[in-house]
Amino acid sequence: MKTLTEEILDFNKARGWTDGNRDARNLAISVALEASELLEHFQWLPGKQAVEQNRDGIMEEAADVYIYLLQLADVAGFDLDGAAREKLQKNALKYPVPAGGHE
Repeated sequence: MKTLTEEILDFNKARGWTDGNRDARNLAISVALEASELLEHFQWLPGKQAVEQNRDGIMEEAADVYIYLLQLADVAGFDLDGAAREKLQKNALKYPVPAGGHE
């Protein structure tokens, strides 16, 4: 079974998009640009209303961010899922559950 990263790389290769621009800097810029496009769907609206009115656009922009993040992780040589799990562990130490828990 192909991973999503492999599918993205094949997609880019078939279109000749692998030359020159696929480096960590350009991919990081692309993540930020796509994240800004994601924010546009929330401008001037409460969060719940923005999702109700712009769900498809939000989904597409979030997917773009994810696609660029996967490519950045590939170029930089790290596993994004593993990095997220490690970050969750660090956050758990930094922000422990309050005494009595949280509901």
